[in-house]
Parts: sequence; C-alpha cells; structure tokens
Amino acid sequence: MSLTQSITQLIEPAVTEAGYYLEEVQLTSAGSHRVVTCIVDGQSPLNLDQVTVVSRLISELLDTATFMDETPFTLEVTSPGVDRPLTLPRHWTKNLTRLVKVTLQDGTVTTGRLTEFNEITATLVENIKGRIKTHTVNFADIKRAVVEIEFNRKEEAQKLNDEDLIDEAGDE
Repeated sequence: MSLTQSITQLIEPAVTEAGYYLEEVQLTSAGSHRVVTCIVDGQSPLNLDQVTVVSRLISELLDTATFMDETPFTLEVTSPGVDRPLTLPRHWTKNLTRLVKVTLQDGTVTTGRLTEFNEITATLVENIKGRIKTHTVNFADIKRAVVEIEFNRKEEAQKLNDEDLIDEAGDE
C-alpha cells in the first residue's frame, strides 16, 4: 500500500465523522521533506474556521501514525478549487443555481445555470441577451463539467428565480 493510500485510509473516517468529505490526498517530496495536501469539501464551501478544525484533526492523526516514520512533513488542508470537475452527485447538488460549463465527449461546449438534475441528466439554462435557452445534458455524454466564476451571480440567479425556472425544492 502506498503512503498516500495509508494516509487516506487513516484520515478519511475522521474527516467523514466530522461532517466533511475527503476529496483527495496528494503527497509531494522535496529532498528529505514531504508536503501532505488534503483536499477537503463540505455540503457548502468551507470557511477558515472549518479548515482549521479539519487541519487539527488530520494533524493529530498523522503525528501519531507509525507509517509516517521520522521524515518531516508539512500539512496543507485546502478545499477544492473552482476548477475542480463536477464528478459526483454531491458536487452537482452543491452547485445547484451556479453557472456550469459542460464539455461533451464530442467537444461541444455548453454553459448555463444548473437548475435541476437527476441520476441521468442535468438541466442548464442559458440566458443569451434576455433570450432563455434550456439544455438537457446526459451525464454519460459529459467529458468535463466545471463551475464558472461569476461576479454578478446573485443578480443572474434572481432573474432565473423571477422567471420561475428554478425549482426551489430541488431534485436531490
């Protein structure tokens, strides 16, 4: 078992019990020093206090882990970046009403506001100069999906709410 797998196996149950998701563990070595990066997510974006709590939890576990031997390490705990692909249902749930860019297997790119999804499809609403266009995308056809950064998100989401395009109850 690799060191990355050992770290994941050790910390994942504790991170989950604390109410978060361990997305990934990355390990890099520079000479006789290691950097352990733990990417942690939650139902909503993590704030600094939450990252601090998870960092302490992970640090305590790693400090007592015999498989870490005597090699010094730096622990970095971070949340997924905005460019992190949407790959799991909880990623889609967390980003409901956000602007999503989807690249299909055939290279077609569609960008629209995620208004709903189920196990098979996602619905994206595109607002082109006031003209609304709805796209239903099959998950099986998606090559990559990421959240787009928006500076006027509240205004756009409110426009869609006003037009009754967003189902407040949600499907997941």
